[in-house]
Amino acid sequence: MGIIVPPSDAPVYFISDSHLGLLIRDGVEREKNLISFLREIAANGKALFIVGDLFDFWIEYKSAIRPEYFPVLHELRKLAESGVEIHYMAGNHDFLLGPFLEKKIGIIIHLDHFTTVLQSKKIHLFHGDGLIKRDVGYRILKKILRNPFNQRFFKFLHPDIGVPLGSFCSGSSRKVTSKFITEGILEEYRNHAREYLRSGDDIVIFAHTHRPEIKHYNGKTYCNSGEWIRKYTFAKLESGAMTLWQYFPGGEIQEIPEAEFLNTGSRES
Repeated sequence: MGIIVPPSDAPVYFISDSHLGLLIRDGVEREKNLISFLREIAANGKALFIVGDLFDFWIEYKSAIRPEYFPVLHELRKLAESGVEIHYMAGNHDFLLGPFLEKKIGIIIHLDHFTTVLQSKKIHLFHGDGLIKRDVGYRILKKILRNPFNQRFFKFLHPDIGVPLGSFCSGSSRKVTSKFITEGILEEYRNHAREYLRSGDDIVIFAHTHRPEIKHYNGKTYCNSGEWIRKYTFAKLESGAMTLWQYFPGGEIQEIPEAEFLNTGSRES
C-alpha cells in the first residue's frame, strides 16, 4: 500500500500520455489547453495523478532542463504550491525521472505499480507498458533503459548529445511497442485490471494505449485515462465514483459513457 491521501469528496484528476516535446501539429495550442486544464484543477481539485508519459522524453541532468518544458513545469509547481497533491507514475517515455521533479516542482514520483486509498476506494495505478504478452521486445528494451548503470552513463553525456540521443531512444521505444490497438489488445488490459479487482482493489487505472475507456465490473471499475495529444481525455474521481471525460478547447468538458471509447487513430506508444 502506498501513500494514503486523506479522504475527501473534492475531485481527484488522472491524466496520461501528453508526450510533451513531441513535434505535432497544433503543439502550441495543445500546451495552452493543458495549462488551462491544470488551472482548473488548482481551482477545484484535491489531487492530480499523472499516469505516465507526460513528456515524450525526460532526462534529468544536474543543471539542465529542456526549456520547452518550462511552461508546464511552472504550472505544475504552482499547482503543488496551491495545495494540490501531484503524483507521477513513470511511463515508457519518462524512464529517467530524478529528484528535480520532487524537490523543485513538488511532485511525488512512483517508478512502478502504485496502490493508494482515495475517497475510501483502494486504487491501483500503473502506466501499462509491458503488460501485453507479445511485448517481449519492449520488456527487453525497458530493462536496458531502466538499468541504473546505463542511466548514470547517459547522464555523463553533454545535453546537446544526450537529449537528441534520448529522443532517438524514445522513438525506438515507440517503434518497439507500436501496433494498431485492436479489441484483443484492449481486452488484455481489461483482463489485467480484472485480476487486480478480484484481488481486492476497487479501481484500476492504466494508460499507455491512448484509448480512453471505462468499464464497471460488479461494483468495481477499470479506467484507461486515454491521451492528451488529440482528444484531451482525463478521468475524475469524485465522491468515490470514477468517471471519464473529454476536455475541449475553451474549457468545455463532456463525460464519456461506459459504452463507448474514443478511437484516436493513434498507435500505442
